[in-house]
Amino acid sequence: METLSLIIYMIISIALIAVVLLQSGKSAGLGSITGGAEAVFGKRKGLDDFLEKLTIGLGALFMLLALLITIILG
Repeated sequence: METLSLIIYMIISIALIAVVLLQSGKSAGLGSITGGAEAVFGKRKGLDDFLEKLTIGLGALFMLLALLITIILG
């Protein structure tokens, strides 16, 4: 059980790092041209929106699994 949870924890950690690095910055490339439109309409579409939701999900899993591992190994 301990080994399996540590392996899953490492996979989630690597996935979380990859998803964060794949996200575009606030002033990256052509995104800065449409920055005013995003402020007015408040919508983001496509890959950035998906990556943001994925980051939130992976972050929650990361925290829950960290607590679980602490309880198991503690």
